[in-house]
Amino acid sequence: MIGDAALLARAEVLIAAYASAGLRVATAESCTGGLVAGLLTAVPGSSAVLERGFVTYSNAAKSEAIGVPADLVARHGAVSEPVARAMAEGALAASRADVAVAITGVAGPGGGSAEKPVGLVHFGLAAKGRPVVHREHRFGDPGRAEIRRLAVAEALDLLDEALRGG
Repeated sequence: MIGDAALLARAEVLIAAYASAGLRVATAESCTGGLVAGLLTAVPGSSAVLERGFVTYSNAAKSEAIGVPADLVARHGAVSEPVARAMAEGALAASRADVAVAITGVAGPGGGSAEKPVGLVHFGLAAKGRPVVHREHRFGDPGRAEIRRLAVAEALDLLDEALRGG
């Protein structure tokens, strides 16, 4: 993932822009397992921007580390809009960041269902003083690595949009 030159170039631009704006970022990652935080920290100077990252792969970790209500996960499932929103809000609240991006999905190859197929990924973005943003993508099943790469790219898109006030 870090060897992906295009994603690394995007991360470099984001780190410079966030540093220039004096803003800090937190991540809350499930299906990407820390890849967003890993990519951001591949950039020299990222310590001025990445405040912390949470890898909340299990449902218990989502609740314990970033305060996602267990009943929310029980009602909607970990891969859902409400949980992605709660992950973003929880990461923002549990950190000193200004912006938090969250990712939860089904990367495959197994684990999918008719309702939540492999390739379904929900994203949340929380920024101080703004409503939480949600995105849902259905990437299909191009393989686990590609789903995770596409999810990282979308997280970078969301962080870019947050910086631009979107």
